[in-house]
Amino acid sequence: MAVSTVPNRLFIKLLLGFWLCSSLIIALVGLLPLLQQSHDRAPLPPHLEKVLSTIAKRIQENPALLESDFLRRWERHRDMEGKPLRVYLVNSQGQVVNTHRVSRGVRSFMLMADEEKQPISHQFKDELVFGPYQFNLGAETYSLYGRLPDNHPRPWFFFFAENKLLTLSLAIFLSGLLCGLLAWHLGKALNSLKKSANALAEGDLSHRVDKSTTQRKDEIGQLAKAFNSMADSIESMMNNQQRLMGDISHELRTPLTRLQLSLALARKKGQQTAETDRIGYEAEQLEKLISELLELSRVKLSTNETKVHLGLAESLSQVLDDAEFEAEQQGKSITIDIDEEIELAHFPKSLSRAIENLLRNAIRYAASDIHLQASATADQVQITIKDDGPGIDAAELDAIFKPFYRPDSARQRESGGWGLGLAITEAAITAHKGKIKAENRIPTGLEVTITLPR
Repeated sequence: MAVSTVPNRLFIKLLLGFWLCSSLIIALVGLLPLLQQSHDRAPLPPHLEKVLSTIAKRIQENPALLESDFLRRWERHRDMEGKPLRVYLVNSQGQVVNTHRVSRGVRSFMLMADEEKQPISHQFKDELVFGPYQFNLGAETYSLYGRLPDNHPRPWFFFFAENKLLTLSLAIFLSGLLCGLLAWHLGKALNSLKKSANALAEGDLSHRVDKSTTQRKDEIGQLAKAFNSMADSIESMMNNQQRLMGDISHELRTPLTRLQLSLALARKKGQQTAETDRIGYEAEQLEKLISELLELSRVKLSTNETKVHLGLAESLSQVLDDAEFEAEQQGKSITIDIDEEIELAHFPKSLSRAIENLLRNAIRYAASDIHLQASATADQVQITIKDDGPGIDAAELDAIFKPFYRPDSARQRESGGWGLGLAITEAAITAHKGKIKAENRIPTGLEVTITLPR
């Protein structure tokens, strides 16, 4: 598989994602005051400049008006489109000479006008302030400012500029939302990889990372493709190994058949001795071993069998009848509790062989009682087989399902066999995408639990 030379796209995604997210939030919050300022502040309109120039001209023509209540009378008798006008006269020291009551908005506006170096108007929340209009009177320079009660419609987003705590809370929420979407975009693919890795670890060699993840153009997509390639190799290697084991076992049957035929001919000719009897016995053992190996290979490859949706009791009927007969012959009691309504999709032969192996083990080692119980939920079926035998050493419980593993415990010491029965059982359950678990009972006995998907 060719190594891609594309840059670290995942790093770029993370960098750009979080950087753009934070930058966007900061920009939106930072631009609100600038947008508000550009919207509220404007050059001094001609009609308002004319009002201030008219007042200044009257004062220049009659300086004595400064000592009278001329400006207050002007406010009472002059208006702008029905709105009362308030006038402020400021000397060269920046002091308002015609009133002591100056609103905070007017004082803020005076500072704005000084910064602008030109006459302007500014729309506050509920008033319009404008000016200054400068004029000279003798050696003194005066400035005139005007204020009108006014409330123009403003863009809806200016609400956030005036409510900073709400704006901050909203910015934090949006930042979390955008970062959450980015994290979900990355986490979804990683979660898909995790599920595929877990499935592969549990023995489901057919599981692959979904197509949406492998089609990504970043490192996660490359990793998904590499994972699927690895899974293909593992599945192929395991299948080839099972086929090789099956092929070897099958090929061994040919010379073994010839050996058994030669023994039969020798016995027919009266050449039966203790040695030929021993050879015959070992040949039978080899025949049984080869049959077990072929069965294990068949179950692991799930060949020559199709999944069918069938009742569990119906599928296991022959196995259960045989188990009851075998238990009765050994003077032991077996209790079977399977609901007739339990149905699931399964491989009948493989599942029957798995349950048969477990029941035979339970009957062989039980002191007197064996119990099989099956229960079902909406998405799975659970089968439990219990006995009151000696049990197995706790350290060996996880290893008993491995091929050719024979525990050195009271339960297996005199059992004979090759340690393939439980391996076949475990392979059959894995082929059903199920799970099998063994644990010791208290005070004695073994309990094996099988969980199968419906």
